[in-house]
Amino acid sequence: MSLKSLIETGTKLWLDSIDPDLVKQNFEAGAVGATSNPIIVSGLVKTGRFDNRMQALFDKGLSDEEVAWAVTDQLVSEAQDVFKPIFDKTIGNTGYVSFELDPLIEDFDLALPHEERVKRYIELGKKWGTGRGNRMIKVPATPAGLDAIESLAAAGVPLNVTLIFSERQYTIARDNVWRGAQKLADKSKFKSVYSIFVSRVDVYTEKHIPSLIPEAQGQVGIVNVKRLWQLNQAFWKSKNLPLEQEIVFASTGTKKPTDSPDKYVEALAGSDIQTNPPGTNAAVGKLSKSYTKQIDKLPPDAVLKDIDDKVDAKEMERVLMLEGLEKFATPQKQLIKTIAGKRQALVAEK
Repeated sequence: MSLKSLIETGTKLWLDSIDPDLVKQNFEAGAVGATSNPIIVSGLVKTGRFDNRMQALFDKGLSDEEVAWAVTDQLVSEAQDVFKPIFDKTIGNTGYVSFELDPLIEDFDLALPHEERVKRYIELGKKWGTGRGNRMIKVPATPAGLDAIESLAAAGVPLNVTLIFSERQYTIARDNVWRGAQKLADKSKFKSVYSIFVSRVDVYTEKHIPSLIPEAQGQVGIVNVKRLWQLNQAFWKSKNLPLEQEIVFASTGTKKPTDSPDKYVEALAGSDIQTNPPGTNAAVGKLSKSYTKQIDKLPPDAVLKDIDDKVDAKEMERVLMLEGLEKFATPQKQLIKTIAGKRQALVAEK
């Protein structure tokens, strides 16, 4: 009931997983897309459910890193097949599965020069995203990622610009994508989305800005993303594109045990895309709640003033990006390590 009600408000529901079983389950519940990342893939590899396909990749002589990308490609492709009918029905407006580019491009230990990072994003974005139908390429809103997306948009690659915390990042991402899109002879299939992280902002403010009034604490992530949604609506309205260029409400799982599991789901209902963790969608499905459009509603002026007076957006972005980049690269290293361990275990079983 609850997921159906959420979708009826105008929300497009995506699943933050490419687990084949969960993809089918959420598709049947009304989900119209999915996202992937190394943490998800690593968790799936650990289950042992995909040992046969991994053994086949090992037998081909692929390295651990090559196996990581091959397995990711397979799982994303299978999820794409599930959502392909929706993609076709909406003429490319939804039904996408996001594919994350190599997080090690931003690895602090590797310390690639900026120009090399930009080049890698463009090369890999074209490799994994060109001619892939309902696959969307995730590029982080880092300096290198932002510098790469104009070229990728100009190449017609559907883009999910991710790891966005601030208006500064969003504006640069949107403008760069639009500059690239204008180079396309045919814009009828042009699609971009902008993943704004929500709950991580509230974790930040509780730790770093305890002086917020009670009514504002825990609302900063919601206010931030609603304002960016408003900006996005206004910007694209005049462009007259056939496909919607949307905000993805990301990091929608609650971090505080005292919060309702649908805190962000309810607050952001009514438009664009919610990419929810499996646990969040499962919890919402059990609530039997009826949702109404809330995305266009902001808290009282006193709450907004307190947030504007006390939250330094530049500092918030700096801290959250540092944390985000660590969470970005470390899971990829862990995925490769997990595959190495799986290789040893499978060899030992022979």
